Amino acid sequence: MEKTFWRDCDEIFFVGIGGISMSGLAECLHRKGFVVSGSDIAENERTAALRAEGISVCIGHRAENVGSAQIVVCNSAIKEDNPELIEAMSRGIPIVSRAELLALVARDYKNVVAVAGSHGKTTATAMCAHTIECCAGSITVHIGGEDLDYGNMYFGGERFFVTEACEYKGNFLKLKPDVAVVLNSDADHLDYYGNEENCTRAYMEFCAASGACILCKEDKISELARPALTFGLSPKSDIGAEEIAGINGKYAFTLRASGELLDRIKLNVYGKHNIYNALAAAAVGIYYRFPPYLIAEGLQKFRGIRRRFECIGRFGGARFIADYAHHPREIAAALQTAHEVCRGRLIVIFQPHTYSRTKLFFEEFVNVLSGIEDLVIYKTYPAREYFDADGCALTLAEHLPNALYIETVKELALYLRGSAGGGDLVLILGAGDIYYAVREALSRLNGQNFDYKS
Repeated sequence: MEKTFWRDCDEIFFVGIGGISMSGLAECLHRKGFVVSGSDIAENERTAALRAEGISVCIGHRAENVGSAQIVVCNSAIKEDNPELIEAMSRGIPIVSRAELLALVARDYKNVVAVAGSHGKTTATAMCAHTIECCAGSITVHIGGEDLDYGNMYFGGERFFVTEACEYKGNFLKLKPDVAVVLNSDADHLDYYGNEENCTRAYMEFCAASGACILCKEDKISELARPALTFGLSPKSDIGAEEIAGINGKYAFTLRASGELLDRIKLNVYGKHNIYNALAAAAVGIYYRFPPYLIAEGLQKFRGIRRRFECIGRFGGARFIADYAHHPREIAAALQTAHEVCRGRLIVIFQPHTYSRTKLFFEEFVNVLSGIEDLVIYKTYPAREYFDADGCALTLAEHLPNALYIETVKELALYLRGSAGGGDLVLILGAGDIYYAVREALSRLNGQNFDYKS
């Protein structure tokens, strides 16, 4: 794929290049022939993968890292006092947001499908990608997570570009897709939107800017916009699921389109909520008039997303399952799935993600977590925010009857050593570093070199 924008630009610098979306876009531009470099605050698996592709990555943010770059790319989490942004501004180097870059990349493709929603968009994006690749063959995919087959960026052709569309700070409004999919429009990121009405308005604007929109029939936005197709479990939806059957947390159903029963779809991922994600992907396939049997085949090939009900290990006969759920509705779905597959005790470890979300949805978090008998609340992952006692993990734990507050890997390992047993399921919930904290605790416990001092 040849360069089709910024023709007078050769060198591009990414601030925060190790991010899940940023790293994929950096690899994309590298493949397009640009000289790509970047920086991040710490090493991770993605920075290592970028280096293996020949991309220069600096650890730590310093003005000199910008070098001879002609464009600087940053994401919404980068603060204005970042030394690389200050250097770019002082030298008059154009600064492009991650969302703007994604929109520019998307322009190179014949058909752009963008998947949005407060919950489920990473999984549904990947499901759409597997479906379209099975049906059309030529596809490039940009995912805000790591598909077990595609990773976070997959290059397989130029006919279709499938991307996750993030609603944070209105980022998805930069995209002008041929098809916009909205899974749900629940209020989130109210630190930016202020209220539910503004959040809904942004989803409406996203739909209006698309060539066609595919919406969940049960979501309020389907009554406000003009969808080309609707999907869901409502009998009034254009694309639906009939004859639903669940076995050990995995579901199968018969696809219904415009009143006609089509092929049987068997999902290889856990959770009844994934029926909605699969129906969204199937609706995209129906919109493009793909054969239903190929839609079913593509959905069955999808094996899952890292940190979406992912088994990360065992200890003492207990299974450890990690899920990215960090909004009350996502937590409820993860708990429902966990109860379906758990044969012993259910132990839940939850890490709140940002003080503002915890504060804004405090009562909802209390309601969804209160019924858990064995519950650990891990210290807040602040992301871009400063401490707020009203929205911190300790405050949340104090309002939950069975919660134990923990804030170090050592404490986690000690708790798990004395609590997890045969047949138990340990469910790890959160979008922050809890995933890595529990993996480290498991490593210490299973390595039999448990360090009581750290």
